[in-house]
Amino acid sequence: MRLFVPLILAALVAGGPLSAQDDPSVDIAVSEAQDAAAQLRAAVAKLTEALTADDQVVALTEVIRGYEGGLAALRDGLRQASAREAQLRAGFEMQRGRMASVLGAMTAMRQSPETTLLLHPAGGLANARSGMILADITPGLRAEAERLGADLAEIAKVRDLQAGAAQMLDAGLASVQEARRLLASAVTDRSSLPVRYADAPAEMQKLHDAAQSLDEFAAGVSRLQLDVGPPMEDFEGAQGSLPLPVAGTVLRLYGQPDAAGVERPGWVIATPPSALVTTPWPATIRYRGPLLDYGNVMIIEPARGYLLVFAGMAQVFGEVGDVLRAGDPLGLMGGSEAPAQEFGAQFVADAALGGYAGQTESLYLELRKGQETLDPADWFVLNPVVEPQQD
Repeated sequence: MRLFVPLILAALVAGGPLSAQDDPSVDIAVSEAQDAAAQLRAAVAKLTEALTADDQVVALTEVIRGYEGGLAALRDGLRQASAREAQLRAGFEMQRGRMASVLGAMTAMRQSPETTLLLHPAGGLANARSGMILADITPGLRAEAERLGADLAEIAKVRDLQAGAAQMLDAGLASVQEARRLLASAVTDRSSLPVRYADAPAEMQKLHDAAQSLDEFAAGVSRLQLDVGPPMEDFEGAQGSLPLPVAGTVLRLYGQPDAAGVERPGWVIATPPSALVTTPWPATIRYRGPLLDYGNVMIIEPARGYLLVFAGMAQVFGEVGDVLRAGDPLGLMGGSEAPAQEFGAQFVADAALGGYAGQTESLYLELRKGQETLDPADWFVLNPVVEPQQD
Protein backbone atom coordinates (compact mmCIF):
# COMPACT_ATOMS: atom_id res chain seq x y z
CA MET A 1 0.00 0.00 0.00
CA ARG A 2 2.81 2.38 0.90
CA LEU A 3 4.18 2.02 -2.64
CA PHE A 4 0.98 1.77 -4.64
CA VAL A 5 -0.90 4.79 -3.33
CA PRO A 6 1.85 7.39 -4.03
CA LEU A 7 2.27 5.97 -7.54
CA ILE A 8 -1.41 6.41 -8.29
CA LEU A 9 -1.54 9.84 -6.67
CA ALA A 10 1.45 11.05 -8.66
CA ALA A 11 -0.06 9.88 -11.92
CA LEU A 12 -3.41 11.47 -11.19
CA VAL A 13 -2.04 14.79 -9.99
CA ALA A 14 0.39 15.26 -12.93
CA GLY A 15 -1.69 16.66 -15.74
CA GLY A 16 -5.37 16.34 -14.90
CA PRO A 17 -7.75 13.86 -16.54
CA LEU A 18 -6.33 10.99 -18.54
CA SER A 19 -8.81 11.22 -21.38
CA ALA A 20 -9.78 13.92 -23.87
CA GLN A 21 -12.48 16.35 -22.88
CA ASP A 22 -16.01 15.10 -23.27
CA ASP A 23 -17.26 16.01 -26.73
CA PRO A 24 -20.54 14.94 -28.36
CA SER A 25 -19.14 15.57 -31.86
CA VAL A 26 -18.73 11.88 -32.66
CA ASP A 27 -22.36 11.11 -31.88
CA ILE A 28 -23.44 14.08 -33.99
CA ALA A 29 -21.14 13.18 -36.87
CA VAL A 30 -22.16 9.52 -36.77
CA SER A 31 -25.84 10.48 -36.71
CA GLU A 32 -25.40 12.83 -39.66
CA ALA A 33 -23.42 10.23 -41.58
CA GLN A 34 -26.07 7.61 -40.94
CA ASP A 35 -28.75 10.00 -42.20
CA ALA A 36 -26.63 10.63 -45.29
CA ALA A 37 -26.24 6.89 -45.84
CA ALA A 38 -30.00 6.49 -45.63
CA GLN A 39 -30.35 9.27 -48.23
CA LEU A 40 -27.95 7.41 -50.50
CA ARG A 41 -29.83 4.14 -50.15
CA ALA A 42 -33.14 5.89 -50.84
CA ALA A 43 -31.72 7.53 -53.97
CA VAL A 44 -30.42 4.22 -55.32
CA ALA A 45 -33.75 2.54 -54.55
CA LYS A 46 -35.52 5.06 -56.82
CA LEU A 47 -33.60 3.88 -59.89
CA THR A 48 -36.16 1.19 -60.71
CA GLU A 49 -38.99 3.72 -60.43
CA ALA A 50 -37.10 6.13 -62.69
CA LEU A 51 -37.10 3.60 -65.52
CA THR A 52 -40.89 3.68 -65.72
CA ALA A 53 -41.34 7.43 -65.13
CA ASP A 54 -43.10 9.53 -67.76
CA ASP A 55 -40.12 11.89 -67.83
CA GLN A 56 -37.05 9.74 -67.30
CA VAL A 57 -34.72 12.74 -67.50
CA VAL A 58 -36.32 14.32 -64.43
CA ALA A 59 -36.50 11.03 -62.54
CA LEU A 60 -32.92 10.00 -63.28
CA THR A 61 -31.66 13.48 -62.44
CA GLU A 62 -33.35 13.20 -59.05
CA VAL A 63 -31.72 9.81 -58.46
CA ILE A 64 -28.25 11.12 -59.28
CA ARG A 65 -28.58 14.40 -57.39
CA GLY A 66 -30.00 12.56 -54.38
CA TYR A 67 -27.06 10.19 -54.46
CA GLU A 68 -24.50 12.96 -54.85
CA GLY A 69 -26.12 15.05 -52.13
CA GLY A 70 -26.03 12.10 -49.76
CA LEU A 71 -22.46 11.41 -50.79
CA ALA A 72 -21.39 14.96 -49.95
CA ALA A 73 -23.16 14.82 -46.58
CA LEU A 74 -21.62 11.43 -45.83
CA ARG A 75 -18.20 12.79 -46.71
CA ASP A 76 -18.67 15.63 -44.23
CA GLY A 77 -19.84 13.29 -41.48
CA LEU A 78 -16.92 10.93 -42.02
CA ARG A 79 -14.49 13.85 -41.97
CA GLN A 80 -15.84 15.12 -38.66
CA ALA A 81 -15.84 11.66 -37.11
CA SER A 82 -12.28 10.99 -38.29
CA ALA A 83 -11.13 14.34 -36.90
CA ARG A 84 -12.59 13.44 -33.50
CA GLU A 85 -10.90 10.03 -33.61
CA ALA A 86 -7.57 11.69 -34.36
CA GLN A 87 -8.12 14.05 -31.42
CA LEU A 88 -8.77 11.14 -29.07
CA ARG A 89 -5.76 9.20 -30.29
CA ALA A 90 -3.55 12.27 -29.89
CA GLY A 91 -4.79 12.63 -26.32
CA PHE A 92 -3.96 9.01 -25.57
CA GLU A 93 -0.51 9.41 -27.06
CA MET A 94 0.26 12.55 -25.04
CA GLN A 95 -0.69 10.89 -21.78
CA ARG A 96 0.62 7.43 -22.44
CA GLY A 97 3.18 7.69 -19.63
CA ARG A 98 0.62 8.71 -17.02
CA MET A 99 -1.78 6.01 -18.10
CA ALA A 100 1.01 3.42 -17.90
CA SER A 101 1.84 4.55 -14.34
CA VAL A 102 -1.75 4.34 -13.15
CA LEU A 103 -2.43 1.04 -14.87
CA GLY A 104 0.85 -0.40 -13.58
CA ALA A 105 0.04 0.57 -9.99
CA MET A 106 -3.51 -0.74 -10.30
CA THR A 107 -2.23 -4.01 -11.75
CA ALA A 108 0.24 -4.43 -8.92
CA MET A 109 -2.52 -3.78 -6.37
CA ARG A 110 -4.76 -6.31 -8.09
CA GLN A 111 -2.02 -8.96 -7.98
CA SER A 112 -1.10 -8.36 -4.31
CA PRO A 113 -2.66 -10.59 -1.62
CA GLU A 114 -5.60 -8.92 0.12
CA THR A 115 -3.93 -9.48 3.50
CA THR A 116 -0.94 -7.41 2.39
CA LEU A 117 -3.19 -4.55 1.27
CA LEU A 118 -4.80 -4.41 4.69
CA LEU A 119 -1.49 -4.05 6.55
CA HIS A 120 0.97 -1.16 6.81
CA PRO A 121 4.54 -1.62 8.17
CA ALA A 122 4.28 1.58 10.26
CA GLY A 123 1.45 0.24 12.34
CA GLY A 124 -2.30 0.60 12.73
CA LEU A 125 -2.57 4.42 12.45
CA ALA A 126 -0.61 4.48 9.18
CA ASN A 127 -2.69 1.59 7.94
CA ALA A 128 -5.90 3.56 8.64
CA ARG A 129 -4.52 6.65 6.90
CA SER A 130 -3.57 4.61 3.84
CA GLY A 131 -7.05 3.16 3.72
CA MET A 132 -8.56 6.64 3.80
CA ILE A 133 -6.26 7.79 0.99
CA LEU A 134 -7.19 4.77 -1.11
CA ALA A 135 -10.89 5.44 -0.48
CA ASP A 136 -10.37 9.01 -1.75
CA ILE A 137 -8.49 7.79 -4.83
CA THR A 138 -10.93 5.07 -5.86
CA PRO A 139 -13.73 7.36 -7.20
CA GLY A 140 -11.17 9.28 -9.25
CA LEU A 141 -9.79 6.06 -10.70
CA ARG A 142 -13.30 4.89 -11.48
CA ALA A 143 -14.10 8.19 -13.21
CA GLU A 144 -10.88 8.01 -15.26
CA ALA A 145 -11.66 4.43 -16.25
CA GLU A 146 -15.15 5.46 -17.35
CA ARG A 147 -13.78 8.35 -19.43
CA LEU A 148 -11.22 6.11 -21.05
CA GLY A 149 -13.94 3.58 -21.81
CA ALA A 150 -16.14 6.28 -23.33
CA ASP A 151 -13.27 7.52 -25.54
CA LEU A 152 -12.50 3.99 -26.72
CA ALA A 153 -16.20 3.47 -27.45
CA GLU A 154 -16.16 6.65 -29.57
CA ILE A 155 -13.22 5.33 -31.59
CA ALA A 156 -14.97 1.99 -32.07
CA LYS A 157 -18.10 3.84 -33.21
CA VAL A 158 -16.12 5.74 -35.82
CA ARG A 159 -14.51 2.54 -37.07
CA ASP A 160 -17.90 0.84 -37.38
CA LEU A 161 -19.24 3.88 -39.25
CA GLN A 162 -16.34 3.84 -41.69
CA ALA A 163 -16.64 0.10 -42.34
CA GLY A 164 -20.40 0.34 -42.86
CA ALA A 165 -20.05 3.33 -45.18
CA ALA A 166 -17.46 1.56 -47.34
CA GLN A 167 -19.71 -1.50 -47.74
CA MET A 168 -22.76 0.59 -48.55
CA LEU A 169 -20.88 2.68 -51.11
CA ASP A 170 -19.54 -0.44 -52.81
CA ALA A 171 -23.10 -1.66 -53.26
CA GLY A 172 -24.51 1.66 -54.52
CA LEU A 173 -21.84 2.71 -57.01
CA ALA A 174 -22.96 0.43 -59.83
CA SER A 175 -26.54 1.72 -59.55
CA VAL A 176 -25.62 5.40 -59.84
CA GLN A 177 -23.24 4.65 -62.73
CA GLU A 178 -26.14 2.99 -64.52
CA ALA A 179 -28.33 6.02 -63.76
CA ARG A 180 -25.75 8.32 -65.37
CA ARG A 181 -25.59 6.14 -68.47
CA LEU A 182 -29.36 6.03 -68.76
CA LEU A 183 -29.59 9.80 -68.24
CA ALA A 184 -27.33 10.51 -71.22
CA SER A 185 -29.56 8.31 -73.37
CA ALA A 186 -32.80 9.77 -72.01
CA VAL A 187 -31.69 13.35 -72.68
CA THR A 188 -30.91 12.44 -76.27
CA ASP A 189 -34.31 10.79 -76.73
CA ARG A 190 -36.35 13.54 -75.05
CA SER A 191 -38.09 15.75 -77.61
CA SER A 192 -40.58 17.55 -75.36
CA LEU A 193 -38.45 20.59 -74.55
CA PRO A 194 -39.76 23.89 -75.93
CA VAL A 195 -37.49 25.81 -78.28
CA ARG A 196 -37.21 29.53 -77.57
CA TYR A 197 -35.59 30.74 -80.75
CA ALA A 198 -34.18 29.31 -83.97
CA ASP A 199 -30.59 28.21 -84.18
CA ALA A 200 -28.16 30.36 -86.17
CA PRO A 201 -25.38 27.93 -87.03
CA ALA A 202 -23.57 30.15 -89.53
CA GLU A 203 -23.17 33.08 -87.16
CA MET A 204 -22.25 30.86 -84.24
CA GLN A 205 -19.70 28.93 -86.28
CA LYS A 206 -18.09 32.17 -87.45
CA LEU A 207 -17.87 33.40 -83.88
CA HIS A 208 -16.50 30.04 -82.74
CA ASP A 209 -13.78 30.00 -85.38
CA ALA A 210 -12.66 33.57 -84.64
CA ALA A 211 -12.62 33.30 -80.83
CA GLN A 212 -9.21 33.41 -79.16
CA SER A 213 -10.46 32.93 -75.60
CA LEU A 214 -13.50 31.89 -73.63
CA ASP A 215 -14.04 35.50 -72.60
CA GLU A 216 -14.02 36.68 -76.21
CA PHE A 217 -16.38 33.91 -77.28
CA ALA A 218 -18.86 34.52 -74.43
CA ALA A 219 -18.83 38.25 -75.15
CA GLY A 220 -19.58 37.51 -78.79
CA VAL A 221 -22.47 35.20 -77.89
CA SER A 222 -24.00 37.95 -75.77
CA ARG A 223 -23.98 40.25 -78.81
CA LEU A 224 -25.88 37.81 -81.01
CA GLN A 225 -29.47 39.07 -81.09
CA LEU A 226 -31.22 35.70 -81.20
CA ASP A 227 -33.53 36.07 -78.20
CA VAL A 228 -37.02 37.01 -79.40
CA GLY A 229 -38.90 36.67 -76.12
CA PRO A 230 -38.98 38.29 -72.68
CA PRO A 231 -37.15 36.81 -69.71
CA MET A 232 -38.91 33.67 -68.53
CA GLU A 233 -38.72 34.54 -64.85
CA ASP A 234 -37.36 37.23 -62.53
CA PHE A 235 -33.72 36.19 -62.63
CA GLU A 236 -32.48 39.40 -61.03
CA GLY A 237 -34.80 38.73 -58.10
CA ALA A 238 -32.99 35.43 -57.52
CA GLN A 239 -29.71 37.18 -56.68
CA GLY A 240 -28.17 35.59 -53.60
CA SER A 241 -30.33 32.45 -53.73
CA LEU A 242 -29.09 30.35 -56.66
CA PRO A 243 -28.00 26.79 -55.82
CA LEU A 244 -24.61 25.65 -57.04
CA PRO A 245 -24.81 23.60 -60.23
CA VAL A 246 -22.64 20.76 -58.94
CA ALA A 247 -21.60 19.14 -55.67
CA GLY A 248 -17.99 20.13 -55.00
CA THR A 249 -15.60 22.61 -53.45
CA VAL A 250 -14.91 26.12 -54.72
CA LEU A 251 -11.15 26.22 -55.31
CA ARG A 252 -10.79 29.66 -56.85
CA LEU A 253 -13.03 32.61 -56.17
CA TYR A 254 -13.80 35.44 -58.59
CA GLY A 255 -10.56 37.16 -59.60
CA GLN A 256 -8.44 34.99 -57.30
CA PRO A 257 -5.09 34.13 -58.96
CA ASP A 258 -4.08 30.50 -59.31
CA ALA A 259 -0.59 29.09 -58.71
CA ALA A 260 0.57 30.57 -62.03
CA GLY A 261 -0.83 34.00 -61.16
CA VAL A 262 -3.69 33.74 -63.68
CA GLU A 263 -6.89 35.51 -62.58
CA ARG A 264 -10.25 34.36 -63.92
CA PRO A 265 -13.54 36.28 -63.77
CA GLY A 266 -15.39 33.27 -62.39
CA TRP A 267 -15.20 30.29 -60.05
CA VAL A 268 -13.20 27.10 -60.36
CA ILE A 269 -15.07 24.28 -58.60
CA ALA A 270 -13.45 20.94 -57.77
CA THR A 271 -15.86 18.04 -58.24
CA PRO A 272 -15.78 14.25 -57.89
CA PRO A 273 -15.44 12.22 -61.10
CA SER A 274 -18.62 11.93 -63.20
CA ALA A 275 -20.48 14.54 -61.11
CA LEU A 276 -23.76 15.80 -62.56
CA VAL A 277 -24.00 19.48 -63.53
CA THR A 278 -27.47 21.06 -63.55
CA THR A 279 -28.84 24.46 -64.38
CA PRO A 280 -29.52 26.61 -61.30
CA TRP A 281 -32.28 28.60 -63.03
CA PRO A 282 -34.64 28.17 -66.00
CA ALA A 283 -32.58 29.04 -69.05
CA THR A 284 -32.14 28.70 -72.78
CA ILE A 285 -29.12 26.96 -74.27
CA ARG A 286 -27.17 29.45 -76.39
CA TYR A 287 -24.13 27.28 -77.12
CA ARG A 288 -22.88 23.79 -76.35
CA GLY A 289 -19.78 22.05 -77.61
CA PRO A 290 -15.97 22.14 -77.56
CA LEU A 291 -14.10 25.44 -77.60
CA LEU A 292 -10.33 25.90 -77.93
CA ASP A 293 -8.64 24.07 -75.05
CA TYR A 294 -11.51 24.58 -72.57
CA GLY A 295 -13.10 21.23 -73.30
CA ASN A 296 -16.87 21.25 -73.60
CA VAL A 297 -18.45 24.64 -73.02
CA MET A 298 -22.11 25.26 -72.22
CA ILE A 299 -23.56 28.78 -72.37
CA ILE A 300 -27.10 29.29 -71.16
CA GLU A 301 -29.28 32.40 -70.95
CA PRO A 302 -31.31 32.69 -67.72
CA ALA A 303 -32.72 36.10 -68.72
CA ARG A 304 -32.27 38.70 -71.41
CA GLY A 305 -28.78 40.17 -71.15
CA TYR A 306 -27.46 37.51 -68.75
CA LEU A 307 -25.34 34.46 -69.55
CA LEU A 308 -24.09 31.57 -67.44
CA VAL A 309 -20.93 29.98 -68.82
CA PHE A 310 -19.75 26.48 -67.86
CA ALA A 311 -16.52 24.86 -69.02
CA GLY A 312 -14.83 21.55 -68.25
CA MET A 313 -17.60 18.95 -68.62
CA ALA A 314 -16.86 15.66 -70.36
CA GLN A 315 -20.44 15.37 -71.67
CA VAL A 316 -22.98 18.10 -72.42
CA PHE A 317 -26.71 17.56 -72.88
CA GLY A 318 -29.37 19.30 -74.94
CA GLU A 319 -29.38 21.37 -78.11
CA VAL A 320 -29.08 25.08 -78.83
CA GLY A 321 -32.46 26.72 -78.29
CA ASP A 322 -33.72 24.18 -75.75
CA VAL A 323 -35.52 25.80 -72.83
CA LEU A 324 -34.42 24.14 -69.60
CA ARG A 325 -36.15 24.09 -66.25
CA ALA A 326 -34.25 24.77 -63.05
CA GLY A 327 -32.46 21.59 -62.05
CA ASP A 328 -32.34 20.13 -65.57
CA PRO A 329 -29.07 18.34 -66.42
CA LEU A 330 -26.43 20.22 -68.37
CA GLY A 331 -23.81 17.47 -68.48
CA LEU A 332 -21.44 15.20 -66.61
CA MET A 333 -17.91 15.83 -65.42
CA GLY A 334 -15.08 13.62 -66.61
CA GLY A 335 -12.72 11.34 -64.73
CA SER A 336 -13.32 7.81 -63.58
CA GLU A 337 -14.31 6.43 -60.21
CA ALA A 338 -12.49 3.54 -58.61
CA PRO A 339 -13.96 0.06 -59.18
CA ALA A 340 -16.90 -0.74 -56.91
CA GLN A 341 -14.82 -2.97 -54.63
CA GLU A 342 -12.34 -0.11 -54.07
CA PHE A 343 -14.56 2.96 -54.27
CA GLY A 344 -15.99 2.72 -50.76
CA ALA A 345 -12.66 2.32 -49.01
CA GLN A 346 -11.07 5.08 -51.10
CA PHE A 347 -13.98 7.44 -50.44
CA VAL A 348 -13.67 6.87 -46.67
CA ALA A 349 -9.91 7.50 -46.82
CA ASP A 350 -10.37 10.70 -48.86
CA ALA A 351 -13.09 11.94 -46.50
CA ALA A 352 -10.73 11.52 -43.53
CA LEU A 353 -8.14 13.68 -45.32
CA GLY A 354 -10.66 16.49 -45.77
CA GLY A 355 -10.08 19.36 -48.18
CA TYR A 356 -10.84 18.32 -51.73
CA ALA A 357 -9.18 14.88 -51.73
CA GLY A 358 -10.95 12.73 -54.29
CA GLN A 359 -12.40 15.75 -56.12
CA THR A 360 -10.24 15.41 -59.20
CA GLU A 361 -12.28 17.32 -61.79
CA SER A 362 -12.66 21.08 -62.31
CA LEU A 363 -15.75 22.97 -63.47
CA TYR A 364 -15.40 26.63 -64.43
CA LEU A 365 -18.44 28.84 -63.76
CA GLU A 366 -18.84 32.38 -65.02
CA LEU A 367 -21.78 34.79 -64.83
CA ARG A 368 -22.03 37.62 -67.32
CA LYS A 369 -24.30 40.62 -67.82
CA GLY A 370 -23.83 42.11 -71.24
CA GLN A 371 -20.10 42.54 -71.75
CA GLU A 372 -19.28 42.48 -68.02
CA THR A 373 -18.60 39.59 -65.67
CA LEU A 374 -20.26 39.38 -62.25
CA ASP A 375 -18.99 37.83 -59.02
CA PRO A 376 -20.89 34.54 -58.52
CA ALA A 377 -20.57 35.04 -54.75
CA ASP A 378 -23.31 37.68 -55.01
CA TRP A 379 -25.67 35.24 -56.68
CA PHE A 380 -25.02 31.71 -55.42
CA VAL A 381 -25.58 30.14 -51.99
CA LEU A 382 -22.72 28.17 -50.46
CA ASN A 383 -24.01 25.46 -48.15
CA PRO A 384 -22.09 23.57 -45.40
CA VAL A 385 -21.16 20.82 -47.85
CA VAL A 386 -19.88 23.10 -50.61
CA GLU A 387 -17.50 25.73 -49.26
CA PRO A 388 -14.64 27.79 -50.68
CA GLN A 389 -11.23 26.17 -50.35
CA GLN A 390 -8.66 28.75 -49.38
CA ASP A 391 -4.97 28.14 -50.05
